[in-house]
Amino acid sequence: QVQLVESGGGLVQAGGSLRLSCVVHGRLFSINTMGWYRQGPGIQREMVALIRSGGETVYAHSVKGRFTISRENAPYTVYLQMNSLKPEDTAVYYCNAVVSGGVQYRGQGTPVTVSS
Repeated sequence: QVQLVESGGGLVQAGGSLRLSCVVHGRLFSINTMGWYRQGPGIQREMVALIRSGGETVYAHSVKGRFTISRENAPYTVYLQMNSLKPEDTAVYYCNAVVSGGVQYRGQGTPVTVSS
């Protein structure tokens, strides 16, 4: 049984910072890509940041320069450092992992609320 468990969400004022963490529980032999997605009120889920096994990163334009994604491989953990937070960053943030063959796993989400 594979579970992705996120933590680190909460309430923060605009301009503040939060660090999200996601730990993969269970046996996964190889994770290719790990990442973060978010879904704000009335908005479709969107990709925030991805990090591939080789360390390459991809960011949504709206967070580039403010957010930093990183990962560890033993155990599989992915982080999202969020700085200079804006009210429009308010959303539920989901951790995602893609393994060989394209199978995806997703966590339950951690809410982030940025007050103005």
